[in-house]
Amino acid sequence: MASHFVSRPVRSAAARTILSPTSGFIAEAGFTHSLTPARNCTFGCTYCYVPTLRVQGGLKPEDWQRWGQFTTFKTNAAELLGRELRNHQRIYCSPLVDPYQPAEEGERMMPRVLQAMAASPPGVFTLQTRGTLILRDLNLLRALARRTTLRVSFSITTNRDEVRRRYEPRCAPIAERLAVIRTLRDAGIETYATLAPLLPCDPEELARLAIDASGRDLIGDALHVRGVKPRGATTRDAALRVAAVNGHYQWLDPAFQSETIGRIAAAAKALGHSFTTGPSGFAKLAA
Repeated sequence: MASHFVSRPVRSAAARTILSPTSGFIAEAGFTHSLTPARNCTFGCTYCYVPTLRVQGGLKPEDWQRWGQFTTFKTNAAELLGRELRNHQRIYCSPLVDPYQPAEEGERMMPRVLQAMAASPPGVFTLQTRGTLILRDLNLLRALARRTTLRVSFSITTNRDEVRRRYEPRCAPIAERLAVIRTLRDAGIETYATLAPLLPCDPEELARLAIDASGRDLIGDALHVRGVKPRGATTRDAALRVAAVNGHYQWLDPAFQSETIGRIAAAAKALGHSFTTGPSGFAKLAA
């Protein structure tokens, strides 16, 4: 896969702990713990909700003020996992950073994490990513899948690459991301196409492409908006500005979002699959 990013500064720091008990959305989905291998994400997607969490997301002011401009890896993550892993845990990696963010190419944190997981496997380990770099670790993923229930949730936000370039310019083109899902599937890795967040798209075509790549039911979520979610994480202002410039404000309207979700669900049903949003959708990743 081609590289699609400009290098960003990489920092490092030791963490006191690496597994966090879940709460909110991820806990409702059935995960017991989350694993966040770094702080701040060099994908820097315009819509990312994490910087809106601020200190509640474990961030420092510089993180939310300079979101996407650097990342801080937790250098002792693998060593901490050796002490903290238990076989009953259902772990989501990660609600706060993409484990295969661009800076991971040089850091190579995830191979150490996967090796630690294989040495002391939890009950379930789910990787949430949009990073094509995950294929670098395919052999490690295969080895881990023999030891535990391993799932990959791979984000496909739209079928329109001009939209992808506006909202998530450091992410790989949609066609490459669909190809990664197929490669993981062919390798025997349980892989879901996760339509989250839903960016402007052709709903029926997006459903068809995602199911063709994954061969599975679809999960996902719309962009967070205060009209639906009055508290907690929300879409950050950078995406709102992109939406305004490009005439996409309807995609932030709860009624329009509900209609779009219904269209995707109908298209998925016609293909013999389902589309489920919210914690009940992400519960497929924790079961």
